[in-house]
Amino acid sequence: MIALASNRKFVDDNGKMSLDVGAYVAALEFASGKQATILGKPSHDFFLSAVNAMGLAVGETAMIGDDAEFDASAAVNAGLIGVLVRTGKWKPGATDGIEPPPTAEFQNLRQAVDRLLS
Repeated sequence: MIALASNRKFVDDNGKMSLDVGAYVAALEFASGKQATILGKPSHDFFLSAVNAMGLAVGETAMIGDDAEFDASAAVNAGLIGVLVRTGKWKPGATDGIEPPPTAEFQNLRQAVDRLLS
């Protein structure tokens, strides 16, 4: 069984949080008794294949995203710099209980990029 991702939620066209594919993947795993191979986030292989394709060093590569768990924390788990931006699906308390926590958190993409490049 192959899944593209296992995210919990996403921001829909109305700007509201909606159930993402992760719940369906979990249901299919439970029903089938099999573990899905995740091709996208939060798979380590997903992050590492991008880093390798660009010829970058894992520990010197940053992943910037608005999902504390499946962007920033997942990147840190894969050995990258995981940067959380307070846009999109970000909400106050987004990092509560997230292990590992993001490497850094910024108001927006511009602030994150400016800080990373300085």
